Amino acid sequence: MRKFALLLALPVVLLLTMSAQQATFSAEPHATLPVPPEGYHFPNGTVLQYDAEWRLWKAGAGAVHIEQNGDQMHIWATAEASGAVALLFHVQDRFDSWFDARTGCSSRILKHTEEGLHKRETNLVFDATHGRSILDERNLRSGETKHLEGDSPACVTDVLSGIYYLASQRLDPGYSYLLPVNDGAKNFAASAWVEGREEIKTEAGSFHTVRVVIYSDRGPLKGRGKVWVWYTDDAQHLPVQMRSRLFWGTLTIRLARLQK
Repeated sequence: MRKFALLLALPVVLLLTMSAQQATFSAEPHATLPVPPEGYHFPNGTVLQYDAEWRLWKAGAGAVHIEQNGDQMHIWATAEASGAVALLFHVQDRFDSWFDARTGCSSRILKHTEEGLHKRETNLVFDATHGRSILDERNLRSGETKHLEGDSPACVTDVLSGIYYLASQRLDPGYSYLLPVNDGAKNFAASAWVEGREEIKTEAGSFHTVRVVIYSDRGPLKGRGKVWVWYTDDAQHLPVQMRSRLFWGTLTIRLARLQK
C-alpha cells in the first residue's frame, strides 16, 4: 500500500521514483539536465487541482502550486486520500520543492508525509558546489531522527520539480531524455520518451496533448512499471493527466480545475 500512497500523493512523487528510496546506484554520466530553453517561462502563479481514480473508484485529490521568487521556483503539492481508499489507508501529504528557473537544478525538497501509520518529515538539500546531498529526516511518531550525506551530481532534479523541469524541454514525438534524479541522498537515472500526440478530456476540459512515458530499466527500478504523463501540446506543457500501471492495478490522475 505504500507504493499506492506515493502515487496518490501526487503522481509527480512516483513519476521519477518508482521506489527510488531503495535505489543505491549512481546516476549515469550521460544523464544530464539540459538547461530550459531561452525564453521559456515556468507557469508562475498556476494552481492545478487533480482527482485520482483507482479501479473506477475515486481515490483522492491533490493540488500543485508553483510560484517564482527571484531565480528560484517554489512548487508545493498536497494530496489526500478519500472515499473507500481513505478507509483502507490514510494519506495526507505535503511536498515543497525549490529549483533554479535558469538551470532546472533542484536546491531543496521538504516532505511532510502521513501515510498509514507512517508520519515523517524529510528535508533534502542539494549542495551543488560540493557535489553533495544532505538528508535529515524525523519520525513524527517516535521522535527518531536520521542524517544521511552522499555524493550527488552538480545538477539534479528531484521527485517533485522533475515534472515541471521536463515540461520545459522540447516534447515532440520521438524525443527522449535521460534525467539524473536524487531522492533521499540516492541517485538514479530516469528515462523519459515522448510517445505521441493524443486528444484527451478531463473535468477541466478537452486538451491537445503529448504523451510521455517515464521509466527506468536499470537497478532496483527495473520492471517496477511505467508512468505516463499527458502534457498540453503548447508552450507551457501543463500536465493534465497521469497514469501508472502496477501489479495492483491502474491509477489515473486527471486535471479537475486550473487556476491562473
